[in-house]
Amino acid sequence: MLCALWSPKGGSGTTTVAAACALVTARGPGARLADLAGDQAAMLGMGADPPTGLLDWLAAGPDAPTEALDRLAIEVAPGLALLPRGSLEHQFDLSAAAAAGAALGVALRDSVTTTFVDLGAAATPSAQALLEVADVGLMVVRGCYLTLRRAVAAPGLASTHGIVLVDEPGRSLGSREVADVLGRPVLARVPVRSAIARAIDAGVIASRLPDPLVRPAREILRAIGVDAGDARGNAAA
Repeated sequence: MLCALWSPKGGSGTTTVAAACALVTARGPGARLADLAGDQAAMLGMGADPPTGLLDWLAAGPDAPTEALDRLAIEVAPGLALLPRGSLEHQFDLSAAAAAGAALGVALRDSVTTTFVDLGAAATPSAQALLEVADVGLMVVRGCYLTLRRAVAAPGLASTHGIVLVDEPGRSLGSREVADVLGRPVLARVPVRSAIARAIDAGVIASRLPDPLVRPAREILRAIGVDAGDARGNAAA
């Protein structure tokens, strides 16, 4: 199973939601978290960004060996391996980048391990191609007019199966309005809570996943048919 998460606008919470889904799944059958946005290493409390990662695999082209992905994996929590983005930038030919992104998606999709991919804004050809081949595409949005305006025009909407709504207090756009505008069901609502911000700022989200993230992550996993495992341990209120 390959689940790709993205957002049409930065700062919507895609990295947090992807990490939460992967951490909850890791408590059961295990999971991988592939990072094409670049913030997962910091989110999960790693001291530095790994210098080698998925960008290097993509730069090798669509014929890059699948087993090389296993060598990139870093254990960041019990049952969870991170495939980091890497810190080196590469110049990609657009057609080659799309082909490499599709090949990466197929390799991750065909693995026996459930993989969640943080695509960020899915603004590159490789990210868009990966989203197209994923088993499930999820869009993470806030109830914001500007975000929804971008989402409607985004090419990734065609490959999106469901919405995760980051529920901010005071927003006039709720689940019904978001679903109506985007034509996709809202699978879960993630509340904005100080406990989540504190866990992220302290770098302890991998060991003490806040309960306000556990509950919506389990809802997402049930909706897409992924074993949620035992999500009760190590939750922080």
